[in-house]
Amino acid sequence: MRRMVWDTIKVFIIFVACTFLFYFGLRIMHNEYEQYHRYDSPEGPSVKVFNADQSFIDRLNLFFRLGE
Repeated sequence: MRRMVWDTIKVFIIFVACTFLFYFGLRIMHNEYEQYHRYDSPEGPSVKVFNADQSFIDRLNLFFRLGE
């Protein structure tokens, strides 16, 4: 009986330690990526992908023509 209680306590301690490690690891990753600015202007030679001169009908026609 005493052995089973000791094994249960060990499993509980390992579970709590892994849970804390996982939680604080997620917090560290969140802080790292929170400071990362995804929407900054690109540096270097970049090409604009979206053409605002096209009308909705032109884009819809292209969509159906390419089958996407």
